[in-house]
Amino acid sequence: MENLENAIAAIKKELPGLKLLENEPLKNHCSFRIGGPARVIAAPQDMTSLSKICCILKEHELAPFLLGNGSNILFPDEGLSELFIVSTEKLQKLFLLPDGAIYAEAGVSLAKLAGFAQQHGLKGLEFASGIPGTVGGGLRMNAGAYGGELKDVVESVVTLYVPDQAMYELTNEQCGFGYRMSRFQKTGGFVLLSAVFRLEPGDRDEIAAKMRELNEKRREKQPLDLPSAGSAFKRPEGHFAAALIDEAGLKGYRVGGAQVSEKHAGFVVNTGDATSHDVYDLLMYVRNTVYKNTGVAMEPEIIVMAPDYKLEDHGPSVPRNRISEGMIGE
Repeated sequence: MENLENAIAAIKKELPGLKLLENEPLKNHCSFRIGGPARVIAAPQDMTSLSKICCILKEHELAPFLLGNGSNILFPDEGLSELFIVSTEKLQKLFLLPDGAIYAEAGVSLAKLAGFAQQHGLKGLEFASGIPGTVGGGLRMNAGAYGGELKDVVESVVTLYVPDQAMYELTNEQCGFGYRMSRFQKTGGFVLLSAVFRLEPGDRDEIAAKMRELNEKRREKQPLDLPSAGSAFKRPEGHFAAALIDEAGLKGYRVGGAQVSEKHAGFVVNTGDATSHDVYDLLMYVRNTVYKNTGVAMEPEIIVMAPDYKLEDHGPSVPRNRISEGMIGE
C-alpha cells in the first residue's frame, strides 16, 4: 500500500493535469454495474501520459491495470485498494492510413471502429459492430461474434512492454491469437496501445445492411436490457455453452440478484442488486452442474477479479481468469 500511495503522489506531481478518480466505485466502470471502490483510476490524455504513468509505477515496483469499457469483467464488492487502474477512455485516435488500412487507439470502441470502416467502404468488421468492448480489450481476448474474429483483420499491434519501458510493433502472427485468447493473456507486462486493421473494399450500403442484420440478431437473442458481461463461458470444444446450460435446466436459475438469463442461457445478468459473490457463486454452480451432467468442463469467459472465493468444487479446477499485469480489460 505504501508503494501505491507514493506512486500516486509522484504521478500527481509529474502529471498535474491528469484526471484522477480516487475511491471511485467500480460499478460505474463496468457493464455488470457491480464493484466496490477503486483506490485510484487515472485517465491519461494520450500515449505519452500513459507511458509516463507506467514509468513512475515501475519505479515504485508496481504494474498498471489497464481498463477499457469493462464489458467482460467482474469486479469485487470489496473494491480494489492495491491497484493503480488506468482507463483508456481518452485514447480515441482513429483514422485511415495512406495505404487504406485503419489505425485505432486502444480506447476506441469496436462499434465505432466498425462504423468507421463502413463509412469508408471497408468490409470485414461487420461482426464487431455490436460488441461493447474496446480495441484494447478486444485485442487481448481476440473478440469475435457471428463467425468473425479480430485476428482475421488485425495487421499489427503496438504495445508498451512495461518491464523495459519500450514500445514494440507486433505482427498478427506474433500476437498469438486463438479462440478468445492472445499472447497478451499469457504474458504479463504488455500494455496494448493501438492497432492497424487491414480490410477489404466493399459496398457501403451492403456493409451497413450486414451490420443491421447482425445487430438485429443480437437484440432478438441476447438480454441487452439487463447488465451483464456478455457470454459467461467460452465455447467448449464440440459443444455450445448455452445449450449445455439450457439442457441442465438452469435457464432462469438465480443466486441472489444474479440470474442465468431467461432469454439466452449463455448470459448471466444482474437483475438489479447482484453482488460479485452472487455472480461468482452462480457461475460456479452452473459450471459444476454442467460438469456433473455431461463431463464437460466449461471455462469462464468473464474475467473474475480477486478476492478469491472459497469454492467446494466437484470437477477440475476452474481458471480464475485473473488479469495479468499490464493487460487491458475489455
